[in-house]
Amino acid sequence: MCMEIDEPLSPGGRLFVQPATHQIINSVFGLEQPITLDALRTVISGSLLIKHPRFSSLLVTDNHGREHWRKTEIDINRHIIIRSNPVGEGDNDEEVVNEYLADLTVSSPLTTDKPLWEVHVLSAHKCLVLRIHHALGDGISLVSLMLTLCRKLDDPEQTPTIGPLTSSTQKHKNSGTLESILKPLKMVWFTLVYVFEFMMRGAWVKDGKTAVRGGEGVELWPRKLVTAKFSFEDMKTVKSAVANATINDVLFGVISSGLSKYLDSRSPDSLPEGLQMTGVALVNLRPSPGLQDIKELMKKNAGTAGWGNKVGIVLLPVYYHRNRSDPLQYLKRAKMMMDRKKLSMEAFLSHQIGYFVMKYFGAKAASWLEYRVICNTSFTISNVVGPREEITVAGIPITYMRATSSSLPHAITMHMVSYAGKADMQILVAKDIIPDPENLAKCFEDALLEMKQHAVQT
Repeated sequence: MCMEIDEPLSPGGRLFVQPATHQIINSVFGLEQPITLDALRTVISGSLLIKHPRFSSLLVTDNHGREHWRKTEIDINRHIIIRSNPVGEGDNDEEVVNEYLADLTVSSPLTTDKPLWEVHVLSAHKCLVLRIHHALGDGISLVSLMLTLCRKLDDPEQTPTIGPLTSSTQKHKNSGTLESILKPLKMVWFTLVYVFEFMMRGAWVKDGKTAVRGGEGVELWPRKLVTAKFSFEDMKTVKSAVANATINDVLFGVISSGLSKYLDSRSPDSLPEGLQMTGVALVNLRPSPGLQDIKELMKKNAGTAGWGNKVGIVLLPVYYHRNRSDPLQYLKRAKMMMDRKKLSMEAFLSHQIGYFVMKYFGAKAASWLEYRVICNTSFTISNVVGPREEITVAGIPITYMRATSSSLPHAITMHMVSYAGKADMQILVAKDIIPDPENLAKCFEDALLEMKQHAVQT
């Protein structure tokens, strides 16, 4: 009988188990009706989830302090936590569930005596909460795997379709000779500028003080979670108003406009025009965008297309503006910034810088660098495009999909997931800094509606 050898954590996995950058992804699936324990157990036991090596391994540390994965037998019952009674007071299920999730982001680590995932069944609120440690994989990997638990509503034998983010019929403009010469020069220039800024953010350069900025130690402060709800059709309407814009461009335009609105309500006329607030985004480095084919992800030699934390960091500046006579200006500025970011190699090189620091200076140094970047910026943002069609789990229709993560030094972290024509953004705040997150969510929702109204009129 041969013994299986422990497998070292990847550099990304090691980063997410360090105390300063410890991260758990908390996803919630709303259901049309409560799911039974037997039905859930059947779904999990027959899924790819428990066959995946990361989901059937313990996190262990050797005598030299290096972390490894060690294969173990799974007891599914230990991973399912049943909450039969309401988990909070009040009649609003969304508020109660968000309060439950907010508490999990600060004070509820996953125990290392079992593989690092759990499913919480909130029967009274008709939802499932999936808690998965970020060391197991990035958001794209984990959502792609979670969808193997689900089936299409209109075809119960089929798993959800994973479509591309962009249309294959999209026309690309032929570049002229001058643009062909300038493009590589722009790439080099923007890469140098953005990578230099990334390094400076890890050292001493920081955003100016505003009513929404956190800082060192804020990750330990109490949290509150609210949901901003957008129509995906509204986002597409706004997108069509600016040539070659994307949904991500619209999202960052909404963030910029919404933050300006919120800051006006908190500290009117006290901030300089054009004040920069910098966001941190984890960017997928895989060759293909969006959700992935799980069979391709699980291939052993898939390289950058395979399983794991294949992500880089991109810094995304947004700006405070008082004059909002043309809301689409926020989108146009966001698009210009995003086009430059996409032309640069910032995401790839930030990943390589982290890998270099991890390899030669250790996991604590790499964790310190990322922690400093977060402390010196203003917010976290992510966007995952989920299934376009309605799906089910154990035959029960899923009504919404949302996600958030462990608290960070940022006073605001925002995670948007789109599903079946809706886009819900979970806004996690340090409530001692942002006591009225409901107002912040409304500012974002109003920003999109204003852009839509202007897009329709022009």
